[in-house]
This record gives sequence, structure tokens and C-alpha cells, in this order.
Amino acid sequence: MRNGGGGVGLGKRTLLAATILTEVYEQQSPFQAARKFCRKMADRAIFMPAPLYGGNNWYYAYGNSSADAIRSDTERIASYAPSGGNRPFMLIDDGWSPYRTTGPWVGNGPTGNARFSDMPALASDMQRLSVKPGLWFRPLTTRESVPENWLLKSDFSAARFARQQMRTLDPTVEGAAEQIRSDVRQFCGWGYQLLKHDFSTYDLLGRWGFQMAAELTDANWHFADRTRTNAEIFRALYALLREAAGSTPLLGCNTVGHLATGLFEVQRTGDDTSGRDWSRTRKMGVNTLAFRATQQGAFFDVDADCVGLTNAIPWSLNRQWLDLLSRSGTPLFVSAAPDAVGPAQRAALREAFAHAAVRQPVCEPLDWLQTNEPAHWRLGGATATYDWFSDALSIPL
Repeated sequence: MRNGGGGVGLGKRTLLAATILTEVYEQQSPFQAARKFCRKMADRAIFMPAPLYGGNNWYYAYGNSSADAIRSDTERIASYAPSGGNRPFMLIDDGWSPYRTTGPWVGNGPTGNARFSDMPALASDMQRLSVKPGLWFRPLTTRESVPENWLLKSDFSAARFARQQMRTLDPTVEGAAEQIRSDVRQFCGWGYQLLKHDFSTYDLLGRWGFQMAAELTDANWHFADRTRTNAEIFRALYALLREAAGSTPLLGCNTVGHLATGLFEVQRTGDDTSGRDWSRTRKMGVNTLAFRATQQGAFFDVDADCVGLTNAIPWSLNRQWLDLLSRSGTPLFVSAAPDAVGPAQRAALREAFAHAAVRQPVCEPLDWLQTNEPAHWRLGGATATYDWFSDALSIPL
């Protein structure tokens, strides 16, 4: 209801704060009741035209990548996928642009870095390999020189600039909004068929979700446009991204789920999993799949994040996470390190992609009222039990 960290100036405008819905469900599981209630709350949602699956290079490369590495990844992803029909995506995550996550890059026309010198050609090569190209970007930060009035006026954004020379754009300023719009259109023009945008909640409010508690952001600052609430500003940013992307699907990461409904086809619903620390995947992946799967096919397609298939994670654990995600009825992304894929992993990946390429019933955690990381699941007409805690501990991140 605020504007930044202060009051909102509505003027003569009356704001509808909320619409309250209630429903009573009987003779069904709490999970099934929650799914029905999510569908009742979201009546204008949009979804991927076909099940979303494929590769994402982040959880083994962690930004240390190149166009040639992406081509190799694309060939491998294509080899795991069933022939014909719904083709997989290969999503290029952070590491392709002039500045990494700690030094973002959006500015006067996006380009790749020296290892990604021709982004349109890379997209074309990926398509020739029969894989759909996807691209990660961070829309609200820059190291480029931009007009001062485009920038967010808050202490946390000033501190970020002093520490990392990172500027944060204020999307309520038309010039900044037009720059974001232009960047998105550029990506689509390059030939990327899925855009994953990241960090916007953190960039605009200066806090991660676990830091928010009773206050979403610091006090005593405002957006340039003080007449709209934070919720309205976030929704307008999402609508801008939607309009600029046209028919290209959007995957929101670090975005506000209920405000994104009807504008993004896919939503990352948890914090990062890991290719280095299994406890993080269990905490962030298994947990978010269990507790957000009620929104699958209601608010958006629910992305519980990747299988980080590396030698740092015991295969006995990743094999189970891969199996559950592939049969969950939600998107499946795999970050598969080349040196971690042998015959057993290739066979499991082919089986998982065959499941994920076709529509599956939404999974149901059966013990979600007793544990944060459910072990027992209903998958279609069958049940499955997973052991998330056995085997050796992985290397901490």
C-alpha cells in the first residue's frame, strides 16, 4: 500500500485494496482444496502452450560460460529429448552479458561479452540444433551512464552504487521504462524464445524476502511517481515486460507471484537450488515444489528450479530430484555438467525428458502437513517415496 518506503499520494483516486474470497471444501485432501481455491483466485492466468523442459547452464557453470559451451550444452539437451513433438529449451543464464550479476549491464543497447560476441547467431545455431533458445537478463540495473533522473532515489541503491558502481533504474520514469522495453524487444529480435528476468524485487525494494519481516523495504524514500502503490508499480513493470515481449513467453524470477498472474507464463517459486550443496536443493527445491504446486495451472506454470547435476552432488540424491520434477506436472530444467553425465545419467535424463515433454497430472505431496520436505508423493495414479537425507553431504556453496 506504500510508495517506496513512504506514503502514497492517491490524490482524489480511490484504491481497491483487496477482494476477499472464501470457500468451504469437503471430502477432499487439503492439497486438492488449495488447488481449486487457487484457480478460483486467478481467472486470467496464462501458461506455456506445451510443457516446459530442457537445460539451464547456471548450476554447473555459475556464469563461467561461452557461446561454444552453450552450443555443446544444446547438442546434449537435444540428444536427451524425445524425437519430434514438444522440443526442449536451452536457457542461457547469467554470464553472457558484459557484466556479471554483481555488475549488471543493461544500458544503451544490450550486447554480449567477448565470449558471447554474436547473440543472434548463437540463437540461430541453437534453433538449428532443434532446441528452443532462452535467455536470462536483469532488467533494472546498469553500469552504463544514464540520465540521473532515471535512477532510483534510495539509500540502498546509493550504497549499491558506491560499493559496486551499480545503478538501479526507476521504472516509473518514462526514459528508464523505454530502455527496459527496448532491451526486451532486442532479445526477442535476436531470436530468443523464452526470457527469464531476474532480481527486480530485490532491485526495487533493497531486500530479499527473508529480510522483509514486517517491512518490505527501508523507510523514507519514494519512486519518482508517488501517486501509485508499490503493488501497482510492480504490476506496471510486469505489464511493460509483457507488452515488449509480445508472444515470447516470460519466466519471472524474484518477482511477486500474485502480481505476475496473467502476465508471465512461468514463475520461479523458490530461492535457488544448487549444483554444490544438496541441502540447499532439498530446502529450496523440494520444499517449494511441495508448497507451491497448488498454483500450477492456476496462477502460472510453477518452476521449482533446476536439477544441478554435478559431481559435487551424489547421483543417488539428484536422481530422485530429477525423477520427481519430471513426473510432477511442472517445468523441468537440468543444469548438467558434461563431466557428471555418464551412461546412467544419460539414461535417466532421456527418461525424465520423455516424461516432462508431455502433460502430466500435478503432483501431490502426501506428507506436506507433517514435514517441510515431503518424502511421499502422488504422481498421477501412482505413489512414490523419496529419501532426501541419505548419502554423503555435498560441498557447501
